[in-house]
Amino acid sequence: MVRTIFVWALSALIAAALAAPAKAQQPQSERQTEIIVTGEGRISAAPDYAEITAGVTTRAKTAKEATDGNARLMAAVIAALRDGGVAQKDIATTQFSVQPVYTTQSNTEPKLTGFSASNQVAVTIRQMDKVGDITDRMVAAGATNIGNLVFLHSDASKLLDQAREAAVADARRKAELYARASGVGLGKVLWINETSAYAPYAPLEVGVMFRAKAVETPITSGEDTLRVAITVGFDIAHQ
Repeated sequence: MVRTIFVWALSALIAAALAAPAKAQQPQSERQTEIIVTGEGRISAAPDYAEITAGVTTRAKTAKEATDGNARLMAAVIAALRDGGVAQKDIATTQFSVQPVYTTQSNTEPKLTGFSASNQVAVTIRQMDKVGDITDRMVAAGATNIGNLVFLHSDASKLLDQAREAAVADARRKAELYARASGVGLGKVLWINETSAYAPYAPLEVGVMFRAKAVETPITSGEDTLRVAITVGFDIAHQ
């Protein structure tokens, strides 16, 4: 009796072992088929504010003379910004330094000839039609360093979301075309991978310019193009 039970159990184990490979191979025959496409969305929009750096660099024989002269000019620059409609909260100091100035000649030790004081601010300009006017005001007030003008979008995320919707629509259009050309049905979206999202951030170099006539500096922002690229996998519908 015991021998009969043992033989029956051994036979069951062998049968299970033989059936296992067939079961393991089953998903391969049912592998999910996909249509994979890329989609791109673009949104063009005009920037709604700008950022620019400005400052004053002064030199004098002593550190105090250099900082005093710098403070007077910087106060005039900030006053010009305020007069131009820039709020105090939109003027932020980004760098202040006082450094010795040396001159060198061949075969001689460097000689201290004075000191240099520098004060730089980042300015946010929210009135886009006044960028040129505000730049001119800073120059007239004594700014010696102006540059890195950047046009920006206050709600770039919202604009990029619109580009994302356009990218999905573009991907579906391509997938439907491939499915129709192949004689199959297009199923549901299986996965989406965002490969890139781009919002322009390109500083424009603006140098200090001195003019004999009071002519406003022409600065225009134009439009930016925000882009999103995605890869989408669609299921092939069973017909």
